[in-house]
Amino acid sequence: MKSTFLALTKLVVLGLLLTACGAPATAEAPADQLAEILARGTIRMATDVAYPPQSEIVEGVVRPADTKCGPEEHTAAELAGFDIDVNVELARRLGVEPCFVTPNWEVVIGGNWADRFDIAIESMTITEPRMEVLWFAQPYKSQPEGFFVHADSSLTDPAELSGKKVGVCSGTTYESYLDHTLVMPGVDIDFIVEPAEIVGYDTDSTALQDLALGDGVRLDGVMTEIPLGQHMIAGGSPIKLLGGVVYYEYSAPAIDKSHSADPIPFVLKVTEIIQEMHADGTMADLAAKYYDFDATSGAAEYDWEALGQFD
Repeated sequence: MKSTFLALTKLVVLGLLLTACGAPATAEAPADQLAEILARGTIRMATDVAYPPQSEIVEGVVRPADTKCGPEEHTAAELAGFDIDVNVELARRLGVEPCFVTPNWEVVIGGNWADRFDIAIESMTITEPRMEVLWFAQPYKSQPEGFFVHADSSLTDPAELSGKKVGVCSGTTYESYLDHTLVMPGVDIDFIVEPAEIVGYDTDSTALQDLALGDGVRLDGVMTEIPLGQHMIAGGSPIKLLGGVVYYEYSAPAIDKSHSADPIPFVLKVTEIIQEMHADGTMADLAAKYYDFDATSGAAEYDWEALGQFD
């Protein structure tokens, strides 16, 4: 009996020693995407580095030495713009470091991100097709959309662009507007341009640069966010706004439905933070640095629950 007791005691002690000193304990996987981000200490955010005043590279900035961001990721110090500021403030309120990646726009809106990044806050409009693969949080911005033509253009009304070459960023709501397929929850749309000859680009900025080459040289017009076109004009680009606002869009943070860890608690937390930023005036203050119009009150009033995403 005594020898059996001693043998068992030795086995227990050996097991304790192995647990404490040798065999590593099995770590439990985070319960959901929010827990995953908090445990990691960073949040990977998709952005466009050529979309001022929403987002752009800041030249000559020294990368912080103590960053947790990977070598293929941009730190917050390397970027600027309204979308960037919103990303950074969201990360601050979560208590993690923002790290930015730059996937192609069509990759972002296509969903199925394979956990390569956590969120996209890059002026993405809520549309029904996108809602099939992405969750949307409370909108943070409402922006006017319109048409730009070359400064020498004789066109006076957007309807005159019917049948002409109009540049857009491929896969955007502008492309859907021109082919008359655009559906945005809570927004009434009047298709004032009959089907045009759509010319796709990688970014809106590239399309506007081609428009600036001359009236009809490569394009007759470009459809884009009006603040972007005005930013280009302020920088000396020979383009002008054609008519006025065609419609307003609501930009919201997007999160991949197919993330390997449950993304819904993360969607709810992002919505809570965006709503707080509207309520405490932070969102309006950030927007005022970049826009000369009210870019946030419409987004604050947007009925996010009416989207019925979790029904």
